[in-house]
Amino acid sequence: MTISTLRQLLDDAQARRHAVAGLVVLGWEDASAFVEAADDAGLPVILQAGPACRRYTPVPVLGPMLRHLAEQARVPVACHIDHAMTLAECVAGIDHGFTSVMIDGSSLPLDENIALTNQVIDVARAAGVSVEGEVGIVGYADGRPSRATSPQDAARFETETGVDALAISIGNVHLQQEKSNGIDFDALRAIEAVTTVPLVLHGASGIPPGTRAILAREHRVKKFNIGTELRQAFGAALRKSLTDKPSSFDRIELLSPTIAAVRAATKDAIIDIGPAEQDR
Repeated sequence: MTISTLRQLLDDAQARRHAVAGLVVLGWEDASAFVEAADDAGLPVILQAGPACRRYTPVPVLGPMLRHLAEQARVPVACHIDHAMTLAECVAGIDHGFTSVMIDGSSLPLDENIALTNQVIDVARAAGVSVEGEVGIVGYADGRPSRATSPQDAARFETETGVDALAISIGNVHLQQEKSNGIDFDALRAIEAVTTVPLVLHGASGIPPGTRAILAREHRVKKFNIGTELRQAFGAALRKSLTDKPSSFDRIELLSPTIAAVRAATKDAIIDIGPAEQDR
């Protein structure tokens, strides 16, 4: 299947009234599992390399690795740089084959966020790469607090940048291990009333599956970033592998069982936000 841009996937999701999972990659095992799950489900996915992933594995390695997986898939797959804080990080991703970048200027004053995002868009558009921006701050469980997205700021940001996707803060939280019904639907509707761009929710592991389905099919949330719940599946499988093979010291033997576990958890998450059963 031809590798896709973020905008291509989100436009199709909008037309078909569903959303796409942005899956947080940390290594070969989970990235492989993500693509296998996407093929099993028959639905597109986004392979995301966030800051932790990029610190551990260099972008010149990640880009070709993720593109290789995407190009072998039977479904459309985008390769995405997540939470880049600088133009240079985005340029590195573009130069090494990523088809989408997220420039996170959410901690900056709005004028500066818009200016930085437009610098990235100028480079990305020339390369045929999609751009995701963020307005408001999505906080972290037991960490940096959130700041809700202002509808007026979101409208201005979209108008003055033309981003392909907009990440918003409406009660979603990064690294949340337990499900919570914290989504502010009134805030979401206020943002939808003044914007047209596909919306993104980071921290989707903390959102119950039923709520994710409603957001995907009845609202303009077209991308959910999912990481924590899949890392939990990885960790549980790895602990079992270590227990089952106490004398093994072979990395491949110990890590291989994690792929099936992550694939199963990922397939469930992809289907949750995919087309409703009658539309499949």
